[in-house]
Amino acid sequence: MSSTFTAPSFQTILKRISLASSSSPSTSSASSSFLLCKSHCSSAPRLRHSLSAASSFSSSSSSRLFAAATTTAMGDAVADATMDAVQRRLMFEDECILVDANDRVVGHDTKYNCHLMEKIEAENLLHRAFSVFLFNSNYELLLQQRSATKVTFPMVWTNTCCSHPLYRESELIEENSLGVRNAAQRKLLDELGIPAEDVPVDQFTPLGRMLYKAPSDGKWGEHELDYLLFIVRDVKVNPNPDEVADIKYVNREQLKELLKKADAGEEGLKLSPWFRLVVDNFLYKWWDHVEKGTLGEAVDMKTIYKL
Repeated sequence: MSSTFTAPSFQTILKRISLASSSSPSTSSASSSFLLCKSHCSSAPRLRHSLSAASSFSSSSSSRLFAAATTTAMGDAVADATMDAVQRRLMFEDECILVDANDRVVGHDTKYNCHLMEKIEAENLLHRAFSVFLFNSNYELLLQQRSATKVTFPMVWTNTCCSHPLYRESELIEENSLGVRNAAQRKLLDELGIPAEDVPVDQFTPLGRMLYKAPSDGKWGEHELDYLLFIVRDVKVNPNPDEVADIKYVNREQLKELLKKADAGEEGLKLSPWFRLVVDNFLYKWWDHVEKGTLGEAVDMKTIYKL
């Protein structure tokens, strides 16, 4: 198991430099270490910022001390080198939106940190998420099987698309959940190749929010305040194999059969915990509204269901 990587602040780096002042590695060795640190920081924006600030130390002595101070932190990042390259890039570059239990924004952090159970438990990290439920004109629900390279819950079956709005202006818009809807449109293209024009943001109906926590494999897990978005559209689908292993449309009876197989452990079939929570608490009654064209009657964005 790799050790936890948390990008150090500039103040932390300065402290490490001070502690490392008694060491005196060779100038050439330190220079190489410094460049190596910089090259790895493409996957860690906050650490890259710290590196840039620290690089203002112009003397070779400062560079040597900085390299020594950051060796441990960079070693933590390299320790996850076995992670799929695409997923590793997303883990370090994507910044999730941190919220409190009332869905108020309190900050942001890397996708990597937000999904480490160690940090979730120690710091109660909670991030905003969304789950899309896309139905076609026959009122069949599109499901996806997550790819084998996904860091959390690989190869499980789940709803159409599950991801996170990022800490960026377009996805922080609170009014009418527009930021979350923008993020949903973005990820439907990223994961399933569904063109933006097939899923206009004004066609998503946010029905409710739920807060849940679910460990994945001991190291990774989820702690999310999840927006549940429904949409009825006939769409073109071209799954991205880095994200999706398989897809299928199901009607109610087919979904119930899928649930039975998952409960019995047949065919190694597993469902994501958030999907199962939605199925057990909301899905079938909301499906009624999908078929009747009365989704607006089911909307409850005031309540945050803690499941």
